[in-house]
Amino acid sequence: MSILAEEIVEEWLNRNGYFTIRGIKLGVHEIDLLAIRMEKDGSVTRRHLEVQASVNPTSYVTGLPKRVRKQTGRSSASSKHREDAELIEGVKESCEKKYKLPKKSKLRLSLSSGDWTFELVVHRIKYPHELKLIRAEGVIVHRLSKIAKELARTTGPIAKAAGGDLVDLLVVKT
Repeated sequence: MSILAEEIVEEWLNRNGYFTIRGIKLGVHEIDLLAIRMEKDGSVTRRHLEVQASVNPTSYVTGLPKRVRKQTGRSSASSKHREDAELIEGVKESCEKKYKLPKKSKLRLSLSSGDWTFELVVHRIKYPHELKLIRAEGVIVHRLSKIAKELARTTGPIAKAAGGDLVDLLVVKT
C-alpha cells in the first residue's frame, strides 16, 4: 500500500509544480520523497516527505524506543499499549531516524542547500494522539484522503504526471 500511496503523493506534488525524487536508498535507510519547487519570487521550497499508509492499522505509526526494546524484548512495531513517556521517546527517535540522520541531511543539502520541511503523509491510524506528538517534533502531517480530494478537484500547473493514470483510477472527479 505504501508504494501506491507514495505514487499518489508524488502525483500531487508534481501537479503542484514540484520536481520529485522517490525511493532514495541510503544503505539500510530510505527517503520516501524529496520535492523541490522554484517559486515565482526566486526562492526555493524544499520538502522531505515520508508516507505511511495503512488500510487497517494495527499498531503505532512510530517505533518503540530502542531503550524499551532492550529492556522488554518487544519489537519496534509492537502494538502493545505504550505509556506516554514511551510514546514521546519513540516519536522523537522515529523522527530522528526518518528525517535527521546525518546521511539524509547531507544528501538533501547536496541537492539543494537551505531549509527543508519535514512532512508525513498518513492514511488511517490507530492512535490519533501520536500525530500530535509528531507535529510537536516539527513535522507537518497530511492525510492521504485530503490529498486525494485535492487531486480530484484542483488543477495546478501540471494537469497530469507519471502517476496520473493511477490517480484517475482511484479518484472520482468532482
